[in-house]
Amino acid sequence: MLKYNYQQYEKNISIDTIAIRFGHNRTNEQEHSEPIFLTSSFVYNSAAEAAGKFSGDIQGNVYSRFDNPTVQIFERRLAACEYGENCVATSSGMSAIMSLVMGILKSGDEIVASRSMFGSTISLLQKYLVKFGIITHFVQLSNIEAWEKAITYNTRLLFAETPSNPLSELVNIQALSKISHYYNTWLVIDNCLCTPTLQRPITLGADIVVHSATKYLDGQGRALGGAVVGRNILIKEIYGVIRICGPCMSPFNAWIFLKGLETLNLRMRVQSKKAIELAKWLEKHTAVEKVYYSGLKSHPQHFLAVKQQKGFGAIIGFEIKGGKMGAWSVIDAIKLISITANLGDIKTTITHPSTTTHGKLSDDQKKESGIKDGLLRISIGLENIEDIRSDLSNGLNNLY
Repeated sequence: MLKYNYQQYEKNISIDTIAIRFGHNRTNEQEHSEPIFLTSSFVYNSAAEAAGKFSGDIQGNVYSRFDNPTVQIFERRLAACEYGENCVATSSGMSAIMSLVMGILKSGDEIVASRSMFGSTISLLQKYLVKFGIITHFVQLSNIEAWEKAITYNTRLLFAETPSNPLSELVNIQALSKISHYYNTWLVIDNCLCTPTLQRPITLGADIVVHSATKYLDGQGRALGGAVVGRNILIKEIYGVIRICGPCMSPFNAWIFLKGLETLNLRMRVQSKKAIELAKWLEKHTAVEKVYYSGLKSHPQHFLAVKQQKGFGAIIGFEIKGGKMGAWSVIDAIKLISITANLGDIKTTITHPSTTTHGKLSDDQKKESGIKDGLLRISIGLENIEDIRSDLSNGLNNLY
Protein backbone atom coordinates (compact mmCIF):
# COMPACT_ATOMS: atom_id res chain seq x y z
CA MET A 1 0.00 0.00 0.00
CA LEU A 2 1.54 3.30 -1.12
CA LYS A 3 1.71 6.51 0.86
CA TYR A 4 -0.15 9.25 -1.00
CA ASN A 5 2.14 12.17 -1.76
CA TYR A 6 -0.31 15.05 -1.98
CA GLN A 7 1.64 17.66 -0.02
CA GLN A 8 3.26 19.45 -2.92
CA TYR A 9 0.03 19.43 -4.91
CA GLU A 10 -2.02 21.22 -2.28
CA LYS A 11 0.46 23.97 -1.38
CA ASN A 12 -1.05 26.52 -3.72
CA ILE A 13 -4.42 24.91 -4.42
CA SER A 14 -7.59 25.17 -2.33
CA ILE A 15 -9.70 22.28 -1.06
CA ASP A 16 -12.38 23.24 -3.62
CA THR A 17 -9.99 22.23 -6.38
CA ILE A 18 -8.49 19.25 -4.56
CA ALA A 19 -11.98 17.78 -4.06
CA ILE A 20 -12.63 18.00 -7.79
CA ARG A 21 -9.32 17.11 -9.45
CA PHE A 22 -6.89 15.34 -7.14
CA GLY A 23 -6.02 11.65 -7.34
CA HIS A 24 -7.13 10.81 -10.88
CA ASN A 25 -4.32 9.66 -13.17
CA ARG A 26 -5.89 9.30 -16.60
CA THR A 27 -5.66 5.98 -18.38
CA ASN A 28 -4.52 5.59 -21.98
CA GLU A 29 -8.11 6.30 -23.02
CA GLN A 30 -7.67 9.92 -21.76
CA GLU A 31 -11.07 10.01 -20.06
CA HIS A 32 -12.14 13.29 -18.46
CA SER A 33 -14.36 11.84 -15.72
CA GLU A 34 -13.03 9.17 -13.37
CA PRO A 35 -13.57 5.64 -14.72
CA ILE A 36 -15.41 2.90 -12.83
CA PHE A 37 -13.44 -0.34 -12.71
CA LEU A 38 -16.25 -2.87 -12.22
CA THR A 39 -14.05 -5.93 -12.02
CA SER A 40 -13.35 -8.40 -9.25
CA SER A 41 -9.86 -9.32 -10.40
CA PHE A 42 -7.02 -8.26 -12.67
CA VAL A 43 -5.09 -10.16 -15.35
CA TYR A 44 -1.31 -10.74 -15.38
CA ASN A 45 1.05 -11.31 -18.28
CA SER A 46 2.89 -14.15 -16.58
CA ALA A 47 3.01 -16.32 -13.48
CA ALA A 48 6.02 -14.32 -12.29
CA GLU A 49 4.09 -11.05 -12.59
CA ALA A 50 1.15 -12.52 -10.67
CA ALA A 51 3.47 -13.73 -7.90
CA GLY A 52 5.23 -10.35 -7.80
CA LYS A 53 2.02 -8.38 -7.46
CA PHE A 54 0.59 -10.68 -4.80
CA SER A 55 3.80 -10.39 -2.78
CA GLY A 56 4.00 -6.64 -3.27
CA ASP A 57 7.36 -6.75 -5.04
CA ILE A 58 5.68 -5.46 -8.21
CA GLN A 59 3.32 -2.51 -8.03
CA GLY A 60 -0.11 -3.10 -9.53
CA ASN A 61 -3.68 -4.20 -8.92
CA VAL A 62 -4.41 -7.60 -7.43
CA TYR A 63 -8.04 -8.00 -6.32
CA SER A 64 -10.86 -5.48 -5.88
CA ARG A 65 -11.49 -6.46 -2.27
CA PHE A 66 -8.44 -4.38 -1.41
CA ASP A 67 -7.00 -3.03 -4.63
CA ASN A 68 -9.37 -1.26 -7.03
CA PRO A 69 -8.36 1.81 -9.10
CA THR A 70 -11.66 3.68 -8.65
CA VAL A 71 -11.55 3.18 -4.89
CA GLN A 72 -7.93 4.32 -4.86
CA ILE A 73 -8.85 7.60 -6.56
CA PHE A 74 -11.39 8.26 -3.82
CA GLU A 75 -8.85 7.36 -1.12
CA ARG A 76 -6.20 9.66 -2.56
CA ARG A 77 -8.65 12.52 -2.93
CA LEU A 78 -10.11 12.25 0.57
CA ALA A 79 -6.63 11.90 2.12
CA ALA A 80 -5.62 15.13 0.40
CA CYS A 81 -8.77 16.93 1.52
CA GLU A 82 -8.11 15.93 5.14
CA TYR A 83 -4.34 16.58 4.95
CA GLY A 84 -3.75 12.95 5.88
CA GLU A 85 -0.87 10.77 4.77
CA ASN A 86 -3.08 7.93 3.66
CA CYS A 87 -6.66 6.63 3.48
CA VAL A 88 -8.48 3.33 3.33
CA ALA A 89 -12.10 3.16 2.17
CA THR A 90 -14.66 0.78 3.68
CA SER A 91 -18.18 -0.49 3.06
CA SER A 92 -19.80 1.81 5.65
CA GLY A 93 -19.00 4.30 8.38
CA MET A 94 -19.42 1.65 11.07
CA SER A 95 -17.13 -0.77 9.22
CA ALA A 96 -14.54 2.02 9.14
CA ILE A 97 -14.61 2.26 12.94
CA MET A 98 -14.62 -1.52 13.34
CA SER A 99 -11.66 -1.94 10.98
CA LEU A 100 -9.81 0.87 12.74
CA VAL A 101 -10.14 -0.85 16.12
CA MET A 102 -9.25 -4.29 14.75
CA GLY A 103 -6.24 -2.89 12.96
CA ILE A 104 -4.49 -1.02 15.76
CA LEU A 105 -5.78 -2.50 19.04
CA LYS A 106 -5.49 -5.88 20.75
CA SER A 107 -7.14 -7.65 23.67
CA GLY A 108 -6.36 -5.83 26.91
CA ASP A 109 -6.17 -2.41 25.29
CA GLU A 110 -8.51 0.35 26.41
CA ILE A 111 -10.34 3.23 24.72
CA VAL A 112 -11.48 6.52 26.16
CA ALA A 113 -14.47 7.83 24.20
CA SER A 114 -17.05 10.56 24.49
CA ARG A 115 -20.60 9.76 25.57
CA SER A 116 -21.92 12.18 22.94
CA MET A 117 -21.82 10.26 19.70
CA PHE A 118 -23.83 8.19 17.25
CA GLY A 119 -25.76 5.40 18.98
CA SER A 120 -24.29 2.57 16.88
CA THR A 121 -20.76 3.73 17.71
CA ILE A 122 -21.57 3.54 21.42
CA SER A 123 -23.04 0.05 20.95
CA LEU A 124 -19.97 -1.14 19.03
CA LEU A 125 -17.59 0.13 21.70
CA GLN A 126 -19.61 -0.94 24.72
CA LYS A 127 -21.43 -4.10 23.63
CA TYR A 128 -19.26 -5.84 21.06
CA LEU A 129 -15.62 -4.88 21.55
CA VAL A 130 -15.76 -5.93 25.17
CA LYS A 131 -16.24 -9.51 23.94
CA PHE A 132 -12.71 -9.33 22.54
CA GLY A 133 -11.17 -7.85 25.66
CA ILE A 134 -11.18 -4.18 24.58
CA ILE A 135 -12.66 -1.94 27.27
CA THR A 136 -14.06 1.56 26.66
CA HIS A 137 -14.37 4.28 29.29
CA PHE A 138 -16.89 7.01 28.41
CA VAL A 139 -16.46 10.66 29.40
CA GLN A 140 -18.16 13.99 28.73
CA LEU A 141 -16.96 15.19 25.34
CA SER A 142 -16.16 18.80 26.28
CA ASN A 143 -14.50 18.02 29.64
CA ILE A 144 -10.76 17.88 28.93
CA GLU A 145 -9.94 17.05 32.55
CA ALA A 146 -12.28 14.04 32.43
CA TRP A 147 -10.46 12.73 29.36
CA GLU A 148 -7.10 12.90 31.08
CA LYS A 149 -8.41 11.36 34.30
CA ALA A 150 -9.88 8.37 32.40
CA ILE A 151 -6.57 7.44 30.73
CA THR A 152 -4.90 4.34 32.19
CA TYR A 153 -1.70 2.41 31.53
CA ASN A 154 -3.63 0.30 28.97
CA THR A 155 -5.24 3.20 27.08
CA ARG A 156 -4.26 3.17 23.42
CA LEU A 157 -7.03 5.21 21.76
CA LEU A 158 -8.99 8.39 22.41
CA PHE A 159 -12.15 8.57 20.28
CA ALA A 160 -14.27 11.70 19.87
CA GLU A 161 -17.09 12.73 17.59
CA THR A 162 -16.96 16.52 17.26
CA PRO A 163 -19.34 18.15 16.69
CA SER A 164 -21.48 15.39 18.15
CA ASN A 165 -24.62 13.87 16.67
CA PRO A 166 -27.22 15.19 17.43
CA LEU A 167 -26.37 17.70 20.21
CA SER A 168 -23.55 19.69 18.53
CA GLU A 169 -21.25 19.28 21.51
CA LEU A 170 -17.57 19.96 20.81
CA VAL A 171 -14.17 19.15 22.22
CA ASN A 172 -11.08 21.30 21.85
CA ILE A 173 -9.16 19.07 19.42
CA GLN A 174 -5.80 20.78 19.96
CA ALA A 175 -6.06 20.44 23.75
CA LEU A 176 -7.17 16.82 23.51
CA SER A 177 -4.34 15.99 21.08
CA LYS A 178 -1.75 17.34 23.54
CA ILE A 179 -3.12 15.06 26.25
CA SER A 180 -3.33 12.12 23.84
CA HIS A 181 0.26 12.43 22.72
CA TYR A 182 1.57 13.09 26.22
CA TYR A 183 0.19 9.70 27.26
CA ASN A 184 1.33 8.06 24.03
CA THR A 185 -2.14 7.29 22.69
CA TRP A 186 -3.74 7.79 19.28
CA LEU A 187 -6.42 10.46 18.84
CA VAL A 188 -9.31 9.58 16.52
CA ILE A 189 -11.85 12.20 15.43
CA ASP A 190 -15.14 11.40 13.72
CA ASN A 191 -15.40 14.30 11.25
CA CYS A 192 -18.67 13.20 9.65
CA LEU A 193 -20.75 16.27 10.51
CA CYS A 194 -18.22 18.89 9.42
CA THR A 195 -16.28 17.13 6.64
CA PRO A 196 -12.87 18.54 5.63
CA THR A 197 -14.49 21.61 4.11
CA LEU A 198 -15.43 22.91 7.57
CA GLN A 199 -12.90 21.18 9.85
CA ARG A 200 -9.54 19.45 9.44
CA PRO A 201 -8.80 17.57 12.67
CA ILE A 202 -5.39 16.34 11.50
CA THR A 203 -4.13 19.92 11.23
CA LEU A 204 -5.29 20.36 14.85
CA GLY A 205 -3.33 17.37 16.11
CA ALA A 206 -5.53 14.32 15.49
CA ASP A 207 -3.84 11.14 14.27
CA ILE A 208 -6.85 9.61 12.52
CA VAL A 209 -10.11 10.88 11.02
CA VAL A 210 -13.07 8.61 10.33
CA HIS A 211 -15.99 9.25 8.00
CA SER A 212 -19.33 7.82 7.12
CA ALA A 213 -19.09 8.64 3.42
CA THR A 214 -22.79 7.74 3.28
CA LYS A 215 -23.56 11.19 4.66
CA TYR A 216 -22.14 14.47 3.33
CA LEU A 217 -19.38 13.00 1.18
CA ASP A 218 -22.12 11.52 -1.00
CA GLY A 219 -24.66 14.24 -0.31
CA GLN A 220 -27.64 12.62 -1.99
CA GLY A 221 -28.29 9.51 0.11
CA ARG A 222 -27.37 7.12 -2.70
CA ALA A 223 -24.69 4.80 -1.37
CA LEU A 224 -23.09 3.33 1.75
CA GLY A 225 -19.41 3.82 2.49
CA GLY A 226 -16.83 4.80 5.07
CA ALA A 227 -13.22 5.88 5.28
CA VAL A 228 -10.28 6.15 7.66
CA VAL A 229 -7.68 8.86 7.03
CA GLY A 230 -4.45 9.42 8.91
CA ARG A 231 -0.85 8.50 9.51
CA ASN A 232 0.55 5.97 7.08
CA ILE A 233 1.84 3.70 9.84
CA LEU A 234 -1.71 3.32 11.19
CA ILE A 235 -3.54 3.13 7.87
CA LYS A 236 -1.31 0.25 6.76
CA GLU A 237 -2.53 -1.81 9.72
CA ILE A 238 -6.18 -0.97 8.98
CA TYR A 239 -5.63 -1.77 5.29
CA GLY A 240 -4.54 -5.24 6.39
CA VAL A 241 -7.92 -5.77 8.05
CA ILE A 242 -9.72 -4.68 4.87
CA ARG A 243 -7.56 -7.00 2.77
CA ILE A 244 -8.19 -10.07 4.92
CA CYS A 245 -11.69 -9.49 6.35
CA GLY A 246 -13.24 -7.74 3.34
CA PRO A 247 -15.34 -4.77 4.61
CA CYS A 248 -14.31 -2.92 1.46
CA MET A 249 -15.89 -0.15 -0.58
CA SER A 250 -17.35 -1.12 -3.94
CA PRO A 251 -15.95 0.59 -7.08
CA PHE A 252 -19.36 1.94 -8.03
CA ASN A 253 -19.90 3.49 -4.60
CA ALA A 254 -16.42 4.99 -4.71
CA TRP A 255 -17.33 6.65 -8.02
CA ILE A 256 -20.51 8.06 -6.45
CA PHE A 257 -18.48 9.50 -3.58
CA LEU A 258 -16.04 11.06 -6.05
CA LYS A 259 -18.97 12.83 -7.68
CA GLY A 260 -20.15 13.88 -4.22
CA LEU A 261 -16.77 15.36 -3.33
CA GLU A 262 -16.95 17.58 -6.39
CA THR A 263 -19.83 19.58 -4.87
CA LEU A 264 -19.02 19.05 -1.18
CA ASN A 265 -17.72 22.55 -0.48
CA LEU A 266 -20.67 24.24 -2.15
CA ARG A 267 -23.23 22.03 -0.40
CA MET A 268 -21.71 22.34 3.05
CA ARG A 269 -21.55 26.11 2.94
CA VAL A 270 -25.08 26.59 1.60
CA GLN A 271 -26.58 24.01 3.96
CA SER A 272 -24.74 25.54 6.93
CA LYS A 273 -26.10 28.98 6.05
CA LYS A 274 -29.64 27.63 5.90
CA ALA A 275 -29.13 25.79 9.20
CA ILE A 276 -28.12 28.99 11.03
CA GLU A 277 -31.26 30.70 9.79
CA LEU A 278 -33.50 27.82 10.87
CA ALA A 279 -31.76 27.42 14.24
CA LYS A 280 -32.39 31.10 15.06
CA TRP A 281 -36.05 30.68 14.14
CA LEU A 282 -36.40 27.54 16.26
CA GLU A 283 -34.76 29.25 19.22
CA LYS A 284 -37.55 31.85 19.24
CA HIS A 285 -40.42 29.41 18.72
CA THR A 286 -42.69 29.04 21.75
CA ALA A 287 -43.00 25.26 21.27
CA VAL A 288 -39.23 24.77 21.40
CA GLU A 289 -37.53 24.42 24.78
CA LYS A 290 -33.90 24.23 23.64
CA VAL A 291 -31.86 24.29 20.43
CA TYR A 292 -28.53 22.51 20.05
CA TYR A 293 -26.50 24.19 17.31
CA SER A 294 -22.97 25.57 17.69
CA GLY A 295 -23.68 28.36 15.21
CA LEU A 296 -25.92 30.05 17.79
CA LYS A 297 -24.24 32.55 20.09
CA SER A 298 -26.23 30.98 22.94
CA HIS A 299 -24.39 27.69 22.44
CA PRO A 300 -21.89 27.24 25.32
CA GLN A 301 -19.09 26.32 22.89
CA HIS A 302 -19.87 28.78 20.13
CA PHE A 303 -16.48 30.47 20.31
CA LEU A 304 -14.66 27.12 20.16
CA ALA A 305 -16.66 26.27 17.05
CA VAL A 306 -15.63 29.60 15.51
CA LYS A 307 -12.00 28.85 16.36
CA GLN A 308 -11.63 25.29 15.06
CA GLN A 309 -14.28 25.13 12.34
CA LYS A 310 -14.88 27.09 9.14
CA GLY A 311 -18.64 26.70 9.50
CA PHE A 312 -21.18 25.14 11.82
CA GLY A 313 -22.65 22.36 9.70
CA ALA A 314 -26.27 21.54 8.97
CA ILE A 315 -27.38 19.33 11.87
CA ILE A 316 -29.73 20.87 14.44
CA GLY A 317 -31.01 19.18 17.57
CA PHE A 318 -33.98 20.74 19.33
CA GLU A 319 -36.17 19.79 22.26
CA ILE A 320 -39.88 20.49 22.04
CA LYS A 321 -42.62 20.52 24.63
CA GLY A 322 -44.60 17.36 25.26
CA GLY A 323 -41.81 14.79 25.40
CA LYS A 324 -42.03 11.78 23.11
CA MET A 325 -45.65 12.33 22.13
CA GLY A 326 -44.96 15.95 21.33
CA ALA A 327 -41.94 15.00 19.22
CA TRP A 328 -43.88 12.33 17.36
CA SER A 329 -46.78 14.69 16.70
CA VAL A 330 -44.38 17.17 15.06
CA ILE A 331 -42.93 14.42 12.87
CA ASP A 332 -46.37 13.08 11.94
CA ALA A 333 -47.48 16.53 10.81
CA ILE A 334 -44.57 16.79 8.34
CA LYS A 335 -45.54 16.92 4.66
CA LEU A 336 -42.31 17.92 2.87
CA ILE A 337 -39.34 16.98 5.06
CA SER A 338 -38.28 13.33 4.79
CA ILE A 339 -38.87 11.24 7.92
CA THR A 340 -35.67 9.20 7.89
CA ALA A 341 -32.63 8.64 10.09
CA ASN A 342 -30.08 9.44 7.38
CA LEU A 343 -28.35 12.83 7.36
CA GLY A 344 -26.14 14.86 5.05
CA ASP A 345 -28.61 14.69 2.17
CA ILE A 346 -29.59 17.58 -0.10
CA LYS A 347 -33.12 16.64 1.00
CA THR A 348 -33.93 17.83 4.53
CA THR A 349 -34.53 14.95 6.94
CA ILE A 350 -35.95 14.68 10.45
CA THR A 351 -35.85 11.92 13.06
CA HIS A 352 -36.56 11.19 16.72
CA PRO A 353 -33.14 10.04 18.04
CA SER A 354 -34.46 8.36 21.20
CA THR A 355 -36.39 5.78 19.15
CA THR A 356 -34.21 5.61 16.01
CA THR A 357 -30.48 6.45 15.89
CA HIS A 358 -30.06 5.96 19.64
CA GLY A 359 -32.95 3.54 20.13
CA LYS A 360 -30.73 0.57 21.04
CA LEU A 361 -29.21 2.39 24.00
CA SER A 362 -30.49 1.78 27.51
CA ASP A 363 -32.36 4.51 29.36
CA ASP A 364 -29.24 5.21 31.42
CA GLN A 365 -27.08 5.46 28.29
CA LYS A 366 -29.55 7.86 26.70
CA LYS A 367 -29.53 9.98 29.83
CA GLU A 368 -25.72 10.06 29.89
CA SER A 369 -25.67 11.02 26.20
CA GLY A 370 -28.30 13.74 26.60
CA ILE A 371 -30.85 12.01 24.38
CA LYS A 372 -34.21 13.11 25.78
CA ASP A 373 -37.68 11.98 24.71
CA GLY A 374 -38.55 15.41 23.36
CA LEU A 375 -35.42 15.72 21.23
CA LEU A 376 -35.69 15.96 17.45
CA ARG A 377 -32.84 16.09 14.95
CA ILE A 378 -33.09 17.83 11.62
CA SER A 379 -30.53 17.66 8.83
CA ILE A 380 -30.90 20.72 6.60
CA GLY A 381 -30.84 20.15 2.86
CA LEU A 382 -30.89 22.52 -0.10
CA GLU A 383 -34.61 23.25 -0.33
CA ASN A 384 -35.95 26.76 0.11
CA ILE A 385 -35.63 27.52 3.82
CA GLU A 386 -39.10 29.12 3.91
CA ASP A 387 -40.61 25.85 2.71
CA ILE A 388 -38.78 23.93 5.44
CA ARG A 389 -39.87 26.42 8.08
CA SER A 390 -43.46 26.25 6.89
CA ASP A 391 -43.41 22.46 7.01
CA LEU A 392 -42.05 22.42 10.57
CA SER A 393 -44.64 24.97 11.62
CA ASN A 394 -47.42 22.50 10.80
CA GLY A 395 -46.32 20.36 13.72
CA LEU A 396 -44.86 22.93 16.10
CA ASN A 397 -47.90 25.15 16.03
CA ASN A 398 -50.10 22.28 17.20
CA LEU A 399 -48.18 22.04 20.48
CA TYR A 400 -49.52 25.23 22.03
